[in-house]
Amino acid sequence: MKSGPEIVVGVSGGIAAYKAAALTSLLVQDGAQVTAVLTRNARRFIGAATFAALTGRPVASRSFDAAAFPLGAHIELAAKADLVIVAPATADLLAKAAGGVADDLLTTLLLCAECPVLYAPAMNAAMWEKPAVQRNVHQVAADGGIIVQPGTGWLSCRRQGTGRMAEPEEIAAVIRTTLAAGPRTSTP
Repeated sequence: MKSGPEIVVGVSGGIAAYKAAALTSLLVQDGAQVTAVLTRNARRFIGAATFAALTGRPVASRSFDAAAFPLGAHIELAAKADLVIVAPATADLLAKAAGGVADDLLTTLLLCAECPVLYAPAMNAAMWEKPAVQRNVHQVAADGGIIVQPGTGWLSCRRQGTGRMAEPEEIAAVIRTTLAAGPRTSTP
């Protein structure tokens, strides 16, 4: 019996990946059934063991895992998800989502998702302000993605600016609101 919504937490490779662990913990405490999907670069910042411990589920990171996902991890995870959140959503991930690139498990899953997809951008302020990044953010939103705007503050590059991933509590609130609004499809 399912006790709460099925949420996929997609983690791309940025220092804000540590906040994705805190977000995952909040979602589990709210009763959500959470599966984490980590990109190769995300695993350079945070370990899969952290998310396995927080979710009580194996972490998905391989596109081809016939034993765990006979139909394909991207298909099976997307089919059961009530919501997908990508946190952090790096400039690279946003560019891939905007262009429909599917070169790993997370980006392929995003193309299969028929549920709401949220993105919590996180990057250096100079990157965030680039016209190319802003075009990609606007395209992702135009395609139905929900953008949880980054905050302004101290960044890991030792500068102040906009690009700091929203706090886990803020992202969790947007997730709750999105789920309460009922099903809607997204095609990012």
